[in-house]
Amino acid sequence: MDYLQAIALGILQALTEFLPISSSAHLRIFPELLGWGDPGAAFTAVIQIGTELAVVVYMWRNIRDIIVTWFRSLFNAELRSHTDARMGWFIIVGSIPIVVIGFVMKDIIEHDLRSLYVVGTMLVVMGIVLGVADRLGANRKQFDDLSWRDAILMGCAQACALIPGVSRSGATISMGRALGYERATVTKYAFLLALPAVFGAGLFEMGEIAHGANLYGWGPTIVATIVSFVLGYAVIAWLLKYLSHNTYTPFVIYRVVLGLVVLGLLGAGVLTEW
Repeated sequence: MDYLQAIALGILQALTEFLPISSSAHLRIFPELLGWGDPGAAFTAVIQIGTELAVVVYMWRNIRDIIVTWFRSLFNAELRSHTDARMGWFIIVGSIPIVVIGFVMKDIIEHDLRSLYVVGTMLVVMGIVLGVADRLGANRKQFDDLSWRDAILMGCAQACALIPGVSRSGATISMGRALGYERATVTKYAFLLALPAVFGAGLFEMGEIAHGANLYGWGPTIVATIVSFVLGYAVIAWLLKYLSHNTYTPFVIYRVVLGLVVLGLLGAGVLTEW
């Protein structure tokens, strides 16, 4: 049963990681609805490595160019104004808030903030934020327009995703849309910005997998990670194609409805806070 549950959770992770609907919220809600219990913060962090590996494969050329140009710019002043070199710095700077806050508030994030009341509330609140930002945001900025200010602001927004229910991509996209970036541009940047944070969190939490705070050991965790990688690649391709002609409105509606359902089930006693 552990392996079957791990496969199901790997599929759930892949389907929700890149959409602005919070994969951590889904990994917290649906196991509780099915009577499986909370899989644990470490399990959630580690299997997210699978979906981020899908990003690396899908965006390999972009990532390679950013890394190579950024490194070369350290020794070649002429390259420091290149978009890829600047993007490297923006990803580094934008990753600092989530790393610092995640380290300082580790215990609170892994315990207090995993309350289903928090998850349900954040689904609704951040869904509304995303909807407003998407509707009011202009579509005029692209990668070349990214600035230090915008990189820091989107990095701070990403840090809010340490609260389950916020959504890493959703928070970054909301800030990016509010700053006037095109949907496809800010979504790709959200993917890139998430890489250091997710890989770092997953590696940091690996030591916790074998401990009693998690329902699954290494075997099921590895299976879930592989499943999330394979299916995650397809989700990336679909989402970027979808956003070239559509808005985030369906995701906004889904978030708000799911959040209200969770809060309603908590109020009715069908779900318990922990």
